[in-house]
Amino acid sequence: MTHAPTGRLRLAYARIAQETNALSPVLTTLADFDSMHHITGEALGRACAKGGQEAEGFLANAELSGFVRACGGEADVTLVPISSAWAIPSGPLSRDCFEALTTELLDGLRAALPLDGVYLCLHGAMGVEGLPDPEGALLERVREVIGDIPLAVTMDLHANLTQRRMRTLDVLVGYATNPHRDHVRTAKLAGRLLLRRLRGEIQPTTAWRTLPLLVGGGTTLDFLPPMLGIFHRMRALERRGEVLTASVFMCHVWNDDPDLGWSVVVTTDGDQAKAEEIADELADRCWEARHEQPPKFASAQEAVAQAQRMKLRRKLGAITLADASDVVTAGAPGDTTCMLRALLEGGQGLRAYLPMRDPRAVAQLWKEDVGRELTLEVGGSLDPEVSEALEVTGVLRRKQEVPGMKRQCVLRIGDVELVITEGPPVTIRPSFFSDVGLDPWKADVLVVKNFFPFRLFFLPLSRKTIYVKTKGRTDLDAAFGLEFNEPLHPIEQVTEWRPTDARRRGLAS
Repeated sequence: MTHAPTGRLRLAYARIAQETNALSPVLTTLADFDSMHHITGEALGRACAKGGQEAEGFLANAELSGFVRACGGEADVTLVPISSAWAIPSGPLSRDCFEALTTELLDGLRAALPLDGVYLCLHGAMGVEGLPDPEGALLERVREVIGDIPLAVTMDLHANLTQRRMRTLDVLVGYATNPHRDHVRTAKLAGRLLLRRLRGEIQPTTAWRTLPLLVGGGTTLDFLPPMLGIFHRMRALERRGEVLTASVFMCHVWNDDPDLGWSVVVTTDGDQAKAEEIADELADRCWEARHEQPPKFASAQEAVAQAQRMKLRRKLGAITLADASDVVTAGAPGDTTCMLRALLEGGQGLRAYLPMRDPRAVAQLWKEDVGRELTLEVGGSLDPEVSEALEVTGVLRRKQEVPGMKRQCVLRIGDVELVITEGPPVTIRPSFFSDVGLDPWKADVLVVKNFFPFRLFFLPLSRKTIYVKTKGRTDLDAAFGLEFNEPLHPIEQVTEWRPTDARRRGLAS
């Protein structure tokens, strides 16, 4: 792809992002994007400008703000905001939703022509009902509109890469942190590389590898072994100027792409041989980390019993129970009842705060007066195959509406304060509880439906974190039932990654 612009550079930027759990029966609709983050044109430009709120109520500054910071201050650059749509992880997008968002993006790009470059923020693990590789299809449709101009893309490090995606873009940059805390940095790098490419300062050459690896790398945290060494190596290569960018994509395991697996991407300045060499090295490093599996998680009953024994820690803060089987930020519905049942049966004396998504229960409670005691069924309404509803008797303590999570009710059931939400209960920050009048410092136990990011925000409060396996759509072994084109580690024993890589990249004879 070659393009030599003259005069002022017109750069467009946009986002369509959602992480899909293919096992979830809850479809993602346009309303889910509208309720969380969906803005266009000038409103998007204002949101990403200095002092703006890119994703109000979620992140003040993320990728699009980072891109604006990298390129917006340049005297020869005009930025053209197109559209930005971002939804909480859930089940696949409906076809109508995908087509509406895609049409909005493509129409915006057509209206913005002529352009010199485009930046897109994608997740890389988005699914659409009945459509294989939807982000590959999206990139192809974008390329048809913008023609042969440089296209820079950023993706979450849980993205899955395909030939279709890689042949349409010029620059790809992934997150370099897990938990993710470098949204701005990632897009700033992509923006700088796009500008340098347009000015003729660099000629990006990219190599990528794809591995038959589903789960490995231990906890996959960037600041702990075994991934610490791999991330350190990539950043050192960038600092020394040996590469323009290097990324590892550890894939979203509840993705039903038949060619799912980890990937590495390396981009150098005009040195394809070096890019290929380093891509091989990083792929080998990732493959060596395959044997370090995530730690075993406690059962709900074991976790509650542990919390009961931690009397001193509870006096100094709270015990955090992460329901790893029902993680809404990985696309689970959020309506399992296992943790609630365990707390009601074995958590006597423990003041516990627990989130649960149940639109049916919220609708029933919304008609009732605060302070009333009532009996109703909670949970299991969105995904009854995984969790049965549980009948409880409690006192309705609060009702309120919250953007993104819609209506919420607080029901006190003995020692448990159950926060029932109409939308996904995103418990990344302790403010999830304080926003409904529950002081996290007065709790003995806090239940969250999140894997890693919550640990950053709960750090001052949490005296112990216990990961719990109940039964749900984010159990790691739940993904083992998906169908793949070849054996994947650790579902089956795989000794070599190169044959799979050659087939997936179209190199096998």
